[in-house]
Amino acid sequence: MRIVPFLLSVTVTTVLIIVLSIPLANIPPLGKFLSPQHGFWVNADPVNKDFNEDLNFAQLKNKVEVYLDDRLVPHVFAQNDQDAYFVQGYLHAKFRLWQMEFQTQAAAGRLSEILGNGSNDAILNNDRLMRRLGMVSSAEKAVSEIEKNPVTKAMADAYTAGVNAYIGQLAISNLPIEYKLLNYQPEKWNNLKTGLLLKYMSYDLTGNENDFEYTNAKAVFSKADFGKLYPIRQDSLDPVIPRGTYFDFPAVMPLTPSTADSLYFQWRESADIVDQKPDKDNGSNNWAVDGKKTKSGRPILCDDMHLGLSLPSIWYEMHISTPRFNVYGVTLPGAPMIIVGFNDHCSWGLTNAARDVKDYYEIQFKDDTKQEYLYNGKWERSELRIEQIKLKGGDVMRDTVAYTVFGPVIYDKSFSGSNRVKNGKYYAVRWTAHNPSNDFLFFYQLNAAKTYEEYENSLVHFSNPGQNVVFASKTGDIAIWQQGNFPAKWERQGDFVMPGTDTSYLWQGMIPQKENPHIRNPERGFVSSANQIPVDSTYPYYIGGSYDVYRGLIINRNLRQMNGITPEDMQRLQTDNYNVFAELALPVLLKNVDESQLNAEEKKYLSIVRQWNLRNDPGEKGPVIFINWFDSLESQVWGDELAGIKGVFENPDDATLIEGLMKDSVFKFVDNINTPVTETLKDVVTAAFKKAVPIFVRVDRDDALSWGRYKDTRVRHLLRLPALSRSHVNNGGGIHIINATKQFHGPSWRMIVHLTDEAEAYGVYPGGQSGNPGSKYYDNFIDTWSQGKYNTLWFMKKDQAGDKRIISRLSFSR
Repeated sequence: MRIVPFLLSVTVTTVLIIVLSIPLANIPPLGKFLSPQHGFWVNADPVNKDFNEDLNFAQLKNKVEVYLDDRLVPHVFAQNDQDAYFVQGYLHAKFRLWQMEFQTQAAAGRLSEILGNGSNDAILNNDRLMRRLGMVSSAEKAVSEIEKNPVTKAMADAYTAGVNAYIGQLAISNLPIEYKLLNYQPEKWNNLKTGLLLKYMSYDLTGNENDFEYTNAKAVFSKADFGKLYPIRQDSLDPVIPRGTYFDFPAVMPLTPSTADSLYFQWRESADIVDQKPDKDNGSNNWAVDGKKTKSGRPILCDDMHLGLSLPSIWYEMHISTPRFNVYGVTLPGAPMIIVGFNDHCSWGLTNAARDVKDYYEIQFKDDTKQEYLYNGKWERSELRIEQIKLKGGDVMRDTVAYTVFGPVIYDKSFSGSNRVKNGKYYAVRWTAHNPSNDFLFFYQLNAAKTYEEYENSLVHFSNPGQNVVFASKTGDIAIWQQGNFPAKWERQGDFVMPGTDTSYLWQGMIPQKENPHIRNPERGFVSSANQIPVDSTYPYYIGGSYDVYRGLIINRNLRQMNGITPEDMQRLQTDNYNVFAELALPVLLKNVDESQLNAEEKKYLSIVRQWNLRNDPGEKGPVIFINWFDSLESQVWGDELAGIKGVFENPDDATLIEGLMKDSVFKFVDNINTPVTETLKDVVTAAFKKAVPIFVRVDRDDALSWGRYKDTRVRHLLRLPALSRSHVNNGGGIHIINATKQFHGPSWRMIVHLTDEAEAYGVYPGGQSGNPGSKYYDNFIDTWSQGKYNTLWFMKKDQAGDKRIISRLSFSR
């Protein structure tokens, strides 16, 4: 009878082996995932993990030494550039492989392969959007340019070889946990993946464009009213380049088409599209002060880039030393070089230019095959690209994308981003990132720059995304250039969808690089940018774009007043929570609220905001009341007029409302056009407050009226998995604040560099060096970052290899 339990045991074991080897829906094969030898258990790093290794690779020319310090920052000492980039690729893969590949798959429109079977519209829509935007073809053009230049080709090839060297020796048991969760394995790296990553950053940092939104609004409002709602520039402008700066006569003078009034400005038809767009607050702060304003007499440069808060972190900190350069800063896993940092001679930082470099054209096809389109009175052949989107499970979704002289047709009868196009029309997109460029040369030269002239020479190679590149050197120079490949436009060109039937509305040229806004060693003793408009109205080209008014305003106010500045002063300024927008807006609200209309509970909350110190510190209650009150006021003022817009629309900027009310207490949009009475400013301000009070009551009841709890900052894993994310990070900041921290968005890297003989530098980002959630180095910087503190950036010398801060050594040889 013992044979019966034996057979039962064998049967059960066999069934378990089969079941545990089959993926169920989005669950990986449990047998593999739970395996003690190969599953997720292996990803738990010991607290004191030993990273020491001696490695041999035939691709190396010489020996490379890497020292990991106590924050897991690698200090790479190589004897030539190619070996340094090989090791950089290896280290990126070792600590961030899944992140690198996942982001390139997102850029290439390949997430459905690993995340979806076609039933998830959001994932499939993202894949179709990336392909219709031309991300792959743009990356292919960039790689072609990189590989034409022997220097950048050698750099890219070495980096790719380093990534593949790590992948080649990676055991299945040591795969990052995300591969195990999603049940797939890494592909070999190639230069195209690096190109895709850089294009994905260009996509994320391209200025906020509202072509469809403005087109829809233009169908409702007069020219005068449209100009009040969506002005070209705000009165409170404090531009990157100071007012009154002289600009040379333009080399390119774009002409407004003769048909603009009849075909462009006077359209009365709504585009009615819902688009997926990057966060409009993707931006940054940077500034540099010269020695006249510092205690030491040496320049100080500060940079903090505002991006999505994610794990693994966007940035990876590194120090790379070769005979050509010795540079420290943050790198982008998936690409070689230091992106923002400092070397033995100078420092640099980046903020988003926020210029409008993406325009849309309505295309007229001969028929629904999209094979021919009307252009200059003739039917021209389009190039049809059949995109094959693989779905998890093996199915394939085919999408036909037509390429025209204007660019790829991104929206048509079958695709409109998030919803269907209701007007059944075709729209092509023209984007500067479609142009061939070799941006590698910019970083290659800047990493080794010694002087202002070398910094300036490097800039000509940077084209996209447009950035404000701040610079400071040990010789005393400070400067800022707004650098990018910017089209020369006539006024309001590209603010609306343009006709795409002839050459009239094509870009007529690009602004020469020398005419991009820039300034060196200004008399005021500082340069700065904070995503505000770069120039005043005397600049000879139309700028377009969407800008923040208030961060630049408060930064410049502080820098004008400050003297004897130290790095500690800069740390306090960089993390400052003062709300200058509330300084301007709150008096208008308080002056016009009718307290006689409020009950006791409402007066309690009014008293809180009246006594508020205008700081968005985590424990303050005033910010919650002010922000919800102002949001309610915007709805009261704009809601009736904007309700007439067919399709998507953009709310006017905060500055538009508050400047309108400050200039005119009978601002025409205050009155509700849907009621028979004429509402006054006092009416709408009071009504807005009363409508916001239930929000205060609810969050107060939940003990979340303090700003830190209400804002609820989170650093999310790229897969949005709560177990791999950091929730409820209690910190201050917000929109229009120097410390621009929102719920899922904020300073992704803060850096301060004091350009003394031995550079004194500080930095922090919200994450950790390791991409492994099972490592203590995964998110160990977040608390430091949220508290407004900094890590000292150790610019190690090779003879300090015995320093106690070194925890491991990796030796690379042939």
